Amino acid sequence: MANANVETVNLWADRFKVILAMAAVVAGIAGFYVLSDYALVFKVLSVLAGLLVGVGIGWLSEPGKRFYAFTKESVRETRRVVWPSYKETVQTTAVVFGFVFLMALFLWLTDKMLEVALYDWILGWRK
Repeated sequence: MANANVETVNLWADRFKVILAMAAVVAGIAGFYVLSDYALVFKVLSVLAGLLVGVGIGWLSEPGKRFYAFTKESVRETRRVVWPSYKETVQTTAVVFGFVFLMALFLWLTDKMLEVALYDWILGWRK
């Protein structure tokens, strides 16, 4: 059975709006290269205009409206997160750095012991 939570663009009008929005963005980027003989400000304005028109058209489509609602809900959810205090952040960071240092020391010592055991004692390459 297909996943019931998957939403697709079903209406041709919405598909057309999304395609039109992508075309506006591509036209803005193409305008950057078409206006290569003009000042940089005109080329940048071309790209910005294409992006703004594309976002505007995309916003009017149903997927754009759903994306905007999702973004709004994400921001609202982020505000409800309980962030750690400065002291907790510093303590956690210190614990992580300490653990990384101890692991690095352990791995280095293990490597050196294996090196001595293998090259000096077993193979006898170093004298």
